Amino acid sequence: MKGFFDTSVLVPLFYRDHVHHGPSQELFIQFSQSTGCCGAHSLAEVYATLTRMPGKRRISGEQAMLFIGNIRERLSLVALSGEEYADALQTSAARGIVGGGIYDALLAHCAVKAKADAIYTWNVRHYALCGREVIGRLRTP
Repeated sequence: MKGFFDTSVLVPLFYRDHVHHGPSQELFIQFSQSTGCCGAHSLAEVYATLTRMPGKRRISGEQAMLFIGNIRERLSLVALSGEEYADALQTSAARGIVGGGIYDALLAHCAVKAKADAIYTWNVRHYALCGREVIGRLRTP
């Protein structure tokens, strides 16, 4: 089975006190680059989140890059071509996806491109707007 990891599953991996740390980590370690993937854009989302967490949770760019290295060792990266990106935006607009929801929609398109059997996310509601092809693959860790 091929699994696609949303950013909402990747960020808790690095915070032991995060409510989703345990389930996210248990799932993450079950996959390798041949069976697990994430959107290339998720690396930027993880970096942005980790380096702007409030208070003591905020880490430096160098520390964030170490964590991103862990993700890259375990998961393969999926990126959309320019044409696929434009098609994903068009499809999302037609579905009424607006605002920040577009980022999850773009990741959903990456998951479909990768032929992922499961899309692991803690934001099921956001991905559910992306249509039947995505809804049938949604899982929480």
